[in-house]
Amino acid sequence: MRKKELAKEVIERLKKEYPDAGCSLEYDQAWKLLVSVRLAAQCTDARVNIVVEKLYEKFPDVKALAEAPVEEIEEIVRPCGLGKSKARDISACMKILWEQYGGNVPEDFDSLLKLPGVGRKSANLIMGDVFGKPAIVTDTHCIRLANRIGLVDGIKEPKKVEMALWKIIPPEEGNDLCHRFVYHGREVCTARTKPYCDRCCLNDVCKKTGVE
Repeated sequence: MRKKELAKEVIERLKKEYPDAGCSLEYDQAWKLLVSVRLAAQCTDARVNIVVEKLYEKFPDVKALAEAPVEEIEEIVRPCGLGKSKARDISACMKILWEQYGGNVPEDFDSLLKLPGVGRKSANLIMGDVFGKPAIVTDTHCIRLANRIGLVDGIKEPKKVEMALWKIIPPEEGNDLCHRFVYHGREVCTARTKPYCDRCCLNDVCKKTGVE
């Protein structure tokens, strides 16, 4: 099966398996997703969702976070790990949003990449979830599943995986597919040496046998 055909099959099967899959980070404004995705590095989304509640109680908007002492931000976000660097990036990012964009999140991919703490994965998530534009979020689940299934061949670098997937995945499907990869990666195609291939909806088309 060609990669484009395989991608189409994977998309359709995962749609049936996870029809309502979406971002597991909770937010109601674009800037909050920027904050959460920075905190989510090496931390679970569930913990991030808890920590940001306290953060927003004290600093409820972009201006408040931009003016907040970094030490106070760090004190709150420390449970997410890497508190010092995450607090520094959040503070710097909010300052730029407030001073250069009037508190709004830019809709341009390259502008997003210039924000402190924002890489391609985060920028794609914002583009897809907030602005509804084509996006491929190459997090650890996406990279693992894309390789196991056979959508890419032995590529581990996030940007290279992203570029390879752009060639075979319809632009309008990329963002939702990556969310479904997260669900499937947590529930079935786990990071274990032997994932749960016996109950995988892709086991008859998957390139791997579950042993990496």
